[in-house]
Amino acid sequence: MKGFKAFMLRGNVLDLAVAVVMGAAFGAVVTALVKDLLTPLIAAIVGKPDFSGIAFTINNSKFLIGDFINALISFLLIGAAVYFFVVLPVNKLMARIKRGEHPPDPTTKICPECLSEIPIAARRCRFCTVELAK
Repeated sequence: MKGFKAFMLRGNVLDLAVAVVMGAAFGAVVTALVKDLLTPLIAAIVGKPDFSGIAFTINNSKFLIGDFINALISFLLIGAAVYFFVVLPVNKLMARIKRGEHPPDPTTKICPECLSEIPIAARRCRFCTVELAK
């Protein structure tokens, strides 16, 4: 029982559990956005919100192409909603945060003779043994 408790209280297990719960909640929000806002908007523009009635039959086999079109449109709308309402704003926010940061000082340099990577404070290349300028 002690090992199970240690396993359950490890940080990555708890993080994963929180991520799954948050992902499910976020999925419901995005689905509602697409179903309740974007699909009616498309219906207002195009005139038909549901394509499930489109089908054709070959040798008594019914092909419900309209259901596929509905699923495809829903997939594209969900992808667009996630991109424009989550990915794009987060990328802009991260770029704004990183704008004020300075790049870290280099810790290595390139040997002018053999082009190998060596520590910045090195006075001689460990690969070709050429003496380096200070």
